Amino acid sequence: MKTYKIKNLDCASCAAKIENGIAELEEVEFVSVNFANSTIQIETDNFDKVKKRIKKLEPGIEIYENISQKEEADKEEFNVKKELLKIGSIISFLIAGIIFKDILHDSPYSFAEYIVFVLLYLFSGWSVLKSAWNNIIRGQVFNEHFLMSLATLGAFAIHEMPEAVAVMVFYNVGEFFQDFAVNRSRRSIKSLLEIRPDYANLFVNEEVKEVPPESVSMGQKILVKPGEKIPLDGEILEGISMVDASALTGEAVPISVKEGEPVMAGMINKSGILTVKVTRLFGESSISRILDLVENALSRKAKTEKFITKFARYYTPAVVFGALLAAVLPPLLISGENFSVWIYRALVMLVVSCPCALVISIPLGYFGGIGGASRKGILVKGSNYLDALTEVKTVVFDKTGTLTKGEFKVSEIIPRNGYSKNEVLELAAYAESNSNHPIAKSIIEAYDQNINQEAIGNVAETAGHGVEADIRSKTVIIGNDKFLHKKNIMHDKCEIDGTVVHLAVENEYAGYIVISDTIKDNAALAIEELKKLGVKKTVMLTGDNSFAAETIAGKLKISEFYGELLPEDKVKHIERFLARSGAKEKVAFVGDGINDAPVLARADIGIAMGALGSDAAVETADVVLMNDTLSSVPEAIKIANKTRKIVWQNILFALGVKFLFIILAAFGIATMWEAVFGDMGVALIAVFNAMRVMKS
Repeated sequence: MKTYKIKNLDCASCAAKIENGIAELEEVEFVSVNFANSTIQIETDNFDKVKKRIKKLEPGIEIYENISQKEEADKEEFNVKKELLKIGSIISFLIAGIIFKDILHDSPYSFAEYIVFVLLYLFSGWSVLKSAWNNIIRGQVFNEHFLMSLATLGAFAIHEMPEAVAVMVFYNVGEFFQDFAVNRSRRSIKSLLEIRPDYANLFVNEEVKEVPPESVSMGQKILVKPGEKIPLDGEILEGISMVDASALTGEAVPISVKEGEPVMAGMINKSGILTVKVTRLFGESSISRILDLVENALSRKAKTEKFITKFARYYTPAVVFGALLAAVLPPLLISGENFSVWIYRALVMLVVSCPCALVISIPLGYFGGIGGASRKGILVKGSNYLDALTEVKTVVFDKTGTLTKGEFKVSEIIPRNGYSKNEVLELAAYAESNSNHPIAKSIIEAYDQNINQEAIGNVAETAGHGVEADIRSKTVIIGNDKFLHKKNIMHDKCEIDGTVVHLAVENEYAGYIVISDTIKDNAALAIEELKKLGVKKTVMLTGDNSFAAETIAGKLKISEFYGELLPEDKVKHIERFLARSGAKEKVAFVGDGINDAPVLARADIGIAMGALGSDAAVETADVVLMNDTLSSVPEAIKIANKTRKIVWQNILFALGVKFLFIILAAFGIATMWEAVFGDMGVALIAVFNAMRVMKS
């Protein structure tokens, strides 16, 4: 699947037309046109045929695959001064024409009246007329350009020339403000993408050479000077510094980094000079995944967007035929009614009924919601997921790394059957020496001595239970309470507060180690916020023993908890919650993204926390929280609620005003001047209302 930049995509209905037209091609597996971002995302094996179809649908559209950021900016620059000068000139001449209309009409040169208004009409409406004609030739009759052309030419036919010109003039004014709003939104999303690094200082034969980040290979060394963006993911070889990770996480507080610690592309080096060993190619880096998510988020459209696109396809022809009936039937069926009066009323209906407000403001609203969330370190993969967040009624949490900090430390060692604390810790460290699990690492860290690998024989790990290893010719079993029961090892205590690792040597119980993990500072507040937002049930799933799970759940006031779970058990619980949920009640799962990919994928909404470095989480989750802050979960729901509220405000407002003006036009109360407000005025209000979401 590839993404291309589009030039001259100047209306949302054009974007919808291109998307629908390309989707009909057999060679196309997937297509999504993003009007707000001027891109097309497509999966096809015949791109030449796609380009031909686009040229047929919209001849003025140009597609670019590889263009520099400067060229892209030049192509998409919106010249405010030029547009204002054009509109100001047209309005000035229109006012002059209206003032001198009667003088011109009554003079011997009455034809001058037609010359003035025809010239003004062509100057202000030529692009509309041209687009309408081209669409008619291609068999695409019913669109906003056709409506505007039909209404204004009809106004000319009944000698309402100033009103016909005014409609085109104010259409231009409306288009200007719409373009201004869309351009502002595009600039906003581009500001998110400015975190893309421009170069990397690569060590080549002990010299530093400035190269594109894409050309750097894994294992190579780069130099990052103060004030520069870190161009690739890597590990610090030399140096100490403070880095600004706000572009990635939304957190403004700088982070201290030193030798041996990881850094990510997109961070800004604030103080010291860093030498970094590259651990990921640019295309696989954190920054690349973020850019891809932000740029392509709108390819997954919400049901509301899809409905409005489909609605506009049927709405426009229905309006045209309705106006035709309004122009013809009353004079034929009611005696004394005049054709010119009803034709004028029908023309007013045509002007007011353009669906611009809906087809522009609704995608813009979702675009704003996704952009606003991104600035807070919340990546939503599509407007469909933004909509789904508004219906979340059950939130299921993983415990370790999500509700708790995941910073394990050995807090207590309880020996049994003649073993000492040191012996228990040593055997446990040897058995866990080859494991990357956080609990294993905490035991090795507490042991803090060299481990003789020659003393370790066969090692067998049972997922979710523990490890069985040969240590100095003795069989050592280390794991949870379930593992001891499975191995039929007698032990005196099962329910112990905290994360517990039991140890047995030669099938004899040797004691246990308590691993402490603290609850995150904002966890309780986040749970409380979720309940205020209408979440009915909060659930905690953990592999820890039930006694420890009950303690954590009680402190956080979580509705339900389930302990001693294997990864597959968590999926079963999620499926049970899904089966019990209503049609409009979504189930969200929040995990740390390290080993929760199956559960993230199975939930209605998978939310990965602090998972910027986890490929599985970024690929699987629907929402990625780039920081490790649990409060981002209710924040994401708040942004989703605000977005949906504004979208529906626009839908109801636009349709309500349009139907009101259509009724007023039918009774002869609304003139074409009011119809201009009913069309472009409503569109502008809807667009500016949609832009409020960007301040989320």
